[in-house]
Amino acid sequence: MLIAAASGRALAASARRAGFVPLVADNFGDQDTLAAAGGHVRLELLNRPLNDEKLIAALNALAGAHDCTGIVCGSGFEDRADLLARIGSRWPLLGNKAETVAQLKDPMAFAAICQKANIPHPETSLTPPTDSAGWLVKRIGGAGGWHIRPAADANPGKGVYFQRRAAGTPVSALLLGDGRRAIVLGFSMQWTAPTVLHPFRYGGAVRPAALADELKQAITEAVARLNAAVPLIGLNSADFIVDGSKFHLLEINPRPGATFDLFEPEGPSLFALHVDACAGLLPARPPRYYGAMAGAIVYAERDIAAVEAVNWPEWTADRPVPGTSIKAEQPLCSVFARAASTADAKKLVEQRSAMVHELLGERVS
Repeated sequence: MLIAAASGRALAASARRAGFVPLVADNFGDQDTLAAAGGHVRLELLNRPLNDEKLIAALNALAGAHDCTGIVCGSGFEDRADLLARIGSRWPLLGNKAETVAQLKDPMAFAAICQKANIPHPETSLTPPTDSAGWLVKRIGGAGGWHIRPAADANPGKGVYFQRRAAGTPVSALLLGDGRRAIVLGFSMQWTAPTVLHPFRYGGAVRPAALADELKQAITEAVARLNAAVPLIGLNSADFIVDGSKFHLLEINPRPGATFDLFEPEGPSLFALHVDACAGLLPARPPRYYGAMAGAIVYAERDIAAVEAVNWPEWTADRPVPGTSIKAEQPLCSVFARAASTADAKKLVEQRSAMVHELLGERVS
């Protein structure tokens, strides 16, 4: 099975659990990615523009003489529906079609879908607002929060849109669709790891999100209405802002998302669920998840010329290969924590993030 993503580790590990041999193209080539992969090539998906020919050549080299079942694309393709179409013409694309991705990541088309489906969605515009206070500017097809900033602090350029800021807590719903209906696998609460230049950079998430049953039902019904308008295939995530009993749908991530790890360790392989859903098979009922689990990205606090070999704790993932250079504020690794409550899981994952900084702060050159 081919996997292409900014980071392919979570998908590769889950694919192994499902009995597939993952052939991975991603940005990082971390230790645990290489351990799970049957083959790997390092890409530069985060750099723009992405070179289509180099990617197709890399995937061809990875596939080699293998009889590949298909390809699963993760983050990094949100603004490249044309490239997804090319990939889908070469290998079976297990996930949403390129046309679906293009429709969902077009900010004005998505706003129109939400309006027609009676789903609360922040006011959105392609032109700068007269009064930028309370507005954000976002890159079309952006991911990870890196591209979001207050409209007042940004110089509008091409490929961006403006959205009125909604008050509340970021909540994500993990979805699984078969092209006809979509079910919610679970809810998580997210937080940011802000910097001066990137105030909305993704920090981490914890499940389950503390939502009233009535609100869960309202969100689930909104997802069903959206899916009726744009049928989803495989794993997707829906990002909301929740304020009391009210919510706004911000966006749909039409591919396996950032909270994948929080739902993977228990129950069936999410990769297996994704592949089955792409074949039109949904589970009779969503898997049950117990306790709480949190995950966070640890970002480098300063430039690391070369990561030294260390004994990584078992609760880390995305472990860089020794010798890897990492720029300040770039991802260093991921950390996870389980606990009885969401508050305890989040507290523990923050403590473990600090432990990673301490571990590598003594062992970098």
